[in-house]
Amino acid sequence: MRLTKRILCLLALAVLCVSAASCRQVVDPAPTPTELPADEKPVIYLYPTEPTDISVTLTLDGALTATYPAYNGGWNVTAFPNGTLINRADGREYSYLFWEGVQNTEFDFSQGFVVPGADTTAFLQETLAAIGLAPREYNEFIVYWLPQMQDNAYNLIAFQGTAYTDGAALNIDPAPDSILRVFMAYKPLATPIDVEPQEFSGFERGGFTVVEWGGAEVR
Repeated sequence: MRLTKRILCLLALAVLCVSAASCRQVVDPAPTPTELPADEKPVIYLYPTEPTDISVTLTLDGALTATYPAYNGGWNVTAFPNGTLINRADGREYSYLFWEGVQNTEFDFSQGFVVPGADTTAFLQETLAAIGLAPREYNEFIVYWLPQMQDNAYNLIAFQGTAYTDGAALNIDPAPDSILRVFMAYKPLATPIDVEPQEFSGFERGGFTVVEWGGAEVR
């Protein structure tokens, strides 16, 4: 009788283990996004040929999380040829317009560059200059993004075109004579991969010029 009870207990325990394993098997892990940007840090420089009152509005396919100066439905500033801005809402001086947000966009990585983290500075200095950023602009870009990229083994870097601009439209009044929007999307990599390199046509500044740079890590 004692042996029979022991066998019955072992059988009951086995049934419980099988049931628990079955329950674990039917629970699917929560999906994780793979192509959505983690964050964005664009800044906008305005370089008119003479002191000019300028309004800037942003139509973002997503949500703003921070702006500086405060956005309040748009920015209204007096801009000077050296890039200095006086925000008409508070009378304070600013170097550029800053916004941060989350954008509902899948960025394009069909072309780009695979760069060792240790080579990030040299790569960005050379590439951003080739795209058309001035030293002041690309230095501020690098100061922000370098700490986030240099310790990765590799980074897959792709500078975006309409994948970015279609979801973050700028309306500037008066309209600029030349505009450059540089947006870098990147993915940290453990090992290098093959990718077709991007080519750039350069940028010629003329008249009232607007320059924007930003970036996003894609996880």
